[in-house]
Amino acid sequence: MTYLSKLMHMVILSAASLLLIFASAYAASSSKALVLIPGGTFTMGDAKGEPDEVLRRVTVKSFRLMRFEVSNRDFAKFVAARAHVSDAERSGIGYVWRDKWRAVKNADWRHPQGPGSTILGLEDHPVVQVSARDAAAYCRWSRLRLPNEQEWEFAARGPEARKYPWGNAPPEAGGERLAKFGTLACCAPHLQDGFERTAPVGHFAKGRTDHGLFDLAGNVWEWTVSLYKTGRNWQAIRGGGWGNNPYCLRASYRHGNPPDIGLDMVGFRCAGDL
Repeated sequence: MTYLSKLMHMVILSAASLLLIFASAYAASSSKALVLIPGGTFTMGDAKGEPDEVLRRVTVKSFRLMRFEVSNRDFAKFVAARAHVSDAERSGIGYVWRDKWRAVKNADWRHPQGPGSTILGLEDHPVVQVSARDAAAYCRWSRLRLPNEQEWEFAARGPEARKYPWGNAPPEAGGERLAKFGTLACCAPHLQDGFERTAPVGHFAKGRTDHGLFDLAGNVWEWTVSLYKTGRNWQAIRGGGWGNNPYCLRASYRHGNPPDIGLDMVGFRCAGDL
């Protein structure tokens, strides 16, 4: 090989290495990418839904929202940086869905269903067994915050008040699933899409919103900062999870939990101001 050939070979290898570095850096940071949601006014709630889905006109200011749910990989970086101990780890109890919510000893974000379960191989799946307080701590570390319910629903529905993040068709329409959800008779995990519980964040690309937000419906419920019910210290969660049916994946559907517990069907994403 001539000197010029060797030099060209080295340049090509260097360029390839740089591309790999840039690609890795993008993959590592893309889960934290924020999407601008221009403000607007929309009809929140659903007249045909649950009693707490009260119809009202709401105006939301422009804000930013994470494109993806926070993954196990993301949360592990936060834990390493801040030596964070989650609420489930502190209490020694996490809640696991097994035909109903069951308190399981030593279930936590590293062991979502308790001892014997693991997140190895699930690094790009959404983190679960994180409380609202854990989620808020992660968002603060990222110089962000949890979204409120109005922001979350507006991002999922848009000004036209879609029923689901992708439109008005149910997530199983046309024989292709547009979100990670459970059996049609709620509530149980379903293997039809190849994932018994959580799926990798962003896996259901056709279920994204017009602004490119993934998994707002299904995969895991997402914490918001909003109070769920007056007089009860619960925070609202939105979006439905891997064990819910399509009815619970509607963008207006609401639920809530105490802010200091972790569950294996609840995760989060962060929001930011402009």
